[in-house]
Parts: sequence; structure tokens; C-alpha cells
Amino acid sequence: MSKDDELAITRGSGNVFRDAGLPDADTELLKADLSAAILRAQRQQGLTNAAAAQKAGVDEGDISRIRRCDLDRFTIDRLVRILNRLDPRVSVVVEFVPRAKLAQGRA
Repeated sequence: MSKDDELAITRGSGNVFRDAGLPDADTELLKADLSAAILRAQRQQGLTNAAAAQKAGVDEGDISRIRRCDLDRFTIDRLVRILNRLDPRVSVVVEFVPRAKLAQGRA
């Protein structure tokens, strides 16, 4: 590979949705993080989709949608509620980042 063929490296913002220019990037990232935590709790407890749905008080289809990252039907509070029913040790931290830092891609 010649020097002219080298790839340029761009530092991301930490939010792939923002980097892709998608609307509501912070909401989408939080939903993705919550769904990953739901699936991690399910896996750690060895629960089938049906057992996880029963424990969380949702339909099995909801767990399947979470597994497929089809999160349009879910609000953040609903995902937190599902996660809390699967793993009651949930802690959510909110951090405020100045818009100037977001614009610079350092958030």
C-alpha cells in the first residue's frame, strides 16, 4: 500500500447515530444501550425469549423486536421498565454535555 492509498482516520463523536447524521441521535443511542442491557440480562439469566417476556411483563414479540434492534415502538421509559424487571440493579446516569463540545465531536 502506497502512502497515497492510506485511509484517513476520523475520530467519531462517540455516538454512531450522530456521526451518521441521523435525527434524534442521542435518543437512538440510549435506546440501543438499553436494548443491549436487556439482552445481556436475558443471556446472563439463561432466559428464552418467552421466559424473558413473561418476567418483564411484555409480549414475546417485544423481546424479539428488541433482539432485532427494531426499537421504533419502544420509548426510553418502556425499555428502562423492561430492563428493571429483568435486572433490578439498573442505574441510569444522565450527563449534560455543552453543545460546543458536541459540535467539536468530543462528546
